Order: sequence, then structure tokens, then C-alpha cells
Amino acid sequence: MNDIEFYKMSGAGNDFILIDNREAVFDFADVPFAVSRLCRRRHSIGADGLILIENPDGSEVDFKWRFYNSDGSEAEMCGNAARCAARLSFLLGISKRTLSFLTGAGVIHAKILESGGVSVKMTDPSDLRLEEEIALYSYNAGSKTGFDFVDTGVPHVVIDAGDDRALSGLDMEKAGSEVRYHEDFRPAGTNVNFVSHVDGSTIRIRTYERGVEGETLACGTGAVAAAVISHLKGKVSPPVTVVPTSGIPLTIHFEADGDKIGEVFLEGDARLVYRGFFSPEALD
Repeated sequence: MNDIEFYKMSGAGNDFILIDNREAVFDFADVPFAVSRLCRRRHSIGADGLILIENPDGSEVDFKWRFYNSDGSEAEMCGNAARCAARLSFLLGISKRTLSFLTGAGVIHAKILESGGVSVKMTDPSDLRLEEEIALYSYNAGSKTGFDFVDTGVPHVVIDAGDDRALSGLDMEKAGSEVRYHEDFRPAGTNVNFVSHVDGSTIRIRTYERGVEGETLACGTGAVAAAVISHLKGKVSPPVTVVPTSGIPLTIHFEADGDKIGEVFLEGDARLVYRGFFSPEALD
């Protein structure tokens, strides 16, 4: 194979490999395997996920994407990745500042801000379930733990950890993985968010991501899930600032009418860190 050009981008600390695949340069027979090899840290490029930007195939959008988690599994949506894909498409001349692209979760609309940040219109939240309980051994010694659930393009559990000290002291690998693989969410599993509320407009969050199988520095769809659920429970009002583990804030805008949430926008940075070429040895 020839060396393939890629771009490395970061959105609120979530890092991604992006490839302009409009000419089908990423033509591996086993794409999930190739993705999982490239996303290995220290041994290859390393990333939380990989994005292929492809031709829209006649759709009235600027491009379509295929998004893969670092384990090679394909996902419908990723908010931080969506901002990165939108900004790269603008930098490459694929789109203008206002754009749309096709994902597994539907058509996503985005706008490149003068600040260099990106605002992405998210899909409306669905499958909302509030005030449910599960027994967690790694987090609550087997006692019932309250949780809320919402799909913001991908499924998310949100658990209120209490104060910042409790949130910081969590063993996310144990608690996150127990919820992610809990029988209540089989077979697909779920993403897991623990939150604390700083004030009426600010949330701190830690996220265990399905497909990455570990805690990430940020998760856009998780930030949206936390903001929406916290609002429905009377703890915050929009716009909501969500501060992930990276410390790089995300802003969530939305409209609420009772328990109906719509017009959800995720705003944050999308930085082009570097570009380069990877050789066949990156897959070894």
C-alpha cells in the first residue's frame, strides 16, 4: 500500500484521526482492524477514534462520514468528532462555514465560528428514562444507585456523583465498565457519565466511552446528555457549560418545553494539531 495522508485533530481533549477518503484511499479489506491498529497509542498514531470523510453520494449534504471508535467498532455519532470533521471540511474547501453532513444518526448541521470553534446541531434526545436504579458493586457496594438514561445520537447513562470531591475520587475504570456492561443495557451496552453540579449553569463530568472502553478526556454526546438530564431535573438552565476531564469547556444550547428538548447545539473547539502520512508499518 502507499502511504496515506491523515489529519490529527482534537475536540475538547477527544483526539481523532481524520482521512479525506473521497478518492477511496482508505481501501482496506478489514476496515475495523485497520482502525483499531492505527488508534493504538505509542505503537501507532493513537486516537480515541477515526473519521473517514467521503463523497455524499447524491445526498444534499457537503459530505458523509464514517466514524469508528478506537476498538474499530462503527458508531452513529460523536459530538466532538463532528466538530472536528466539520472544521476540516471547511479547511479543505469541501464546505463553506455553514454546512451539513450525513452520519449514522442522520444529517448533522454545523457552523464554523469566527473564533475557530464549531457549533453542531445535534439530533433531538430520545429514549429518555429518569430516576431508574441499578445495583453497582464497584461504586456503591452493591446498593441501588440512581441513574438517568438518554440517547443523544448514542446511548448514555448519567449518574450524579454528588460533589466535585466525590467525582474526582471515582475509579472510573471499575465503575464505568460495570455500568457499560451491565445486563440492563445488553447487548449494545452504553456510555457512562458521572457528574457533579457546580452551579445553575455549570456541570463537571467524567465519561467512560463504549468503543474506547475507558475514560476519555471529553465526550460531546455525553456532555449533551448530562446537560439535558440535569435541566430536566431542575439543576441547570441553558446555556449549560460542561467541563470534562480535559478542563476544556463545552457549551450546550437547547430549547425546553416541559420534558421536550429540541434545537440542541454543541459548541466547542476543534483544533487541527498536525497532518502527516502513515506507512504500512503503522498497522504492524
